[in-house]
Amino acid sequence: MSYCSTAYPKEPTAPTVQTTEIPGPESQKQLAQLSEKFDTRPCYFMCDYEKSNGNYIVDADGNTFLDVYAQIASIALGYNNPDLIKAAQSPEMIRALVDRPALGNFPGKDFDSILAKVLKSAPKGQTHVWSAQSGADANEQAFKAAFVYYRAKERGGFSVDHSNEELETVMENQAPGAPELSVLSFKKAFHGRLFASGSVTCSKPVHKLDFPAFNWPHAEYPYYQYPLDKHEEENKKEDDRCLAIVENLIKTWPAKVAALIIEPVQSEGGDNHASPYFLQSLRDLTTKHNVVYIVDEVQTGVGATGKMWCHEYANITPPPDLVTFSKKFQSAGYWFNDKNFIPQKAYSVFNTWCGNPSAMIIGGTIGEVIQKEDLLTQVNRVGDYLMDKLSKLAEKYPKYLQRLRGKATFIAFDLESGKQRDTLLATLKKNGCNVGGCAEKSVRLRPTLTFEEKHADIFIAALEKSLASL
Repeated sequence: MSYCSTAYPKEPTAPTVQTTEIPGPESQKQLAQLSEKFDTRPCYFMCDYEKSNGNYIVDADGNTFLDVYAQIASIALGYNNPDLIKAAQSPEMIRALVDRPALGNFPGKDFDSILAKVLKSAPKGQTHVWSAQSGADANEQAFKAAFVYYRAKERGGFSVDHSNEELETVMENQAPGAPELSVLSFKKAFHGRLFASGSVTCSKPVHKLDFPAFNWPHAEYPYYQYPLDKHEEENKKEDDRCLAIVENLIKTWPAKVAALIIEPVQSEGGDNHASPYFLQSLRDLTTKHNVVYIVDEVQTGVGATGKMWCHEYANITPPPDLVTFSKKFQSAGYWFNDKNFIPQKAYSVFNTWCGNPSAMIIGGTIGEVIQKEDLLTQVNRVGDYLMDKLSKLAEKYPKYLQRLRGKATFIAFDLESGKQRDTLLATLKKNGCNVGGCAEKSVRLRPTLTFEEKHADIFIAALEKSLASL
């Protein structure tokens, strides 16, 4: 039996939609009540997580949806997973929740074993981890680590102490203590909604409106023609065009570029994929120009692309300096391999909690289940199956299903307009499937790692029915 069958014997066999509107009347009632104390405008519907199971999410009206969005790509194994429930009931979890250690100062005697389990899921070539609270926090922490590392090299070595001038000027937010440095990112990127992460985000205005931003450069991310095997020459030229822009920005930007951050697939920005050639060429450029190379695997990490970490498709050599993570790992932070990214001064990269041990317990368990159940093999198999079905639909509905692209079950396609895309997503809900969009007109599929062929068949049937009604 498959892991899904054994873990979710009571998983529904099909969606059921009982209300004519979504959100339905009970969801609307509860949302109205919640809105008195919480901003509910982005809410899809009110969820009943007690009744949600496996790949199905249930709302307050009793509607049962096949969830092909999975909490914005952050549910790895499905709802009410028994392995995670067992981990949640462990003595280690009770201590982590009740006593919530300030890990930087007061780690528990069980923390080393918790961390060892987490590190079993590290990307190839990465040996260390620093933990954070969220994906945006992970990126911000990575930026700080990159700046400290970069400045140590500029001063002449990791054992060279700061000058009195640096200690004095930093208290006035002035150079050299607060140096003029920048992080290079890409147009259409999404790395978070905090201050530094907001400055490297460039997907939608609403993500960063009305708060100050750093004057940091945005290069162009490759935009490929599909199918890839029929446009190799054009896409190689696109890679080289974008690489030339990256190198020019590194050479000419007024604030020295200390770090570069990239998503292997720009998720919020429209599921734009970077080729292995592009990712390796960035490694070559960052090495050449002494720039810290950061790969953001917040949405692409933990199996959905068919590898535990998407950038492993590129076999980047030497490995990226820092790899940030969150979402499906249910924990957050960054992986690294060079001990010099541990700052010279204790407390330089620090906060009260230094991550969350309860989240790490869940993350470590997710990694164990993925390996034990060989879920990456399943994700690749189901991804091929789903892509084949979608390719046939694209032939039948070329107007509505354009630029089909993806790795394993991490799949997207475009419609002709944002209005058309939004209509499709609403219709899919009425046909029993919860699906998300990205960028201006893209649909993105983000199922769990336990998504099987039987789920793919249900989704394809709902999609074809929805497309036929457009």
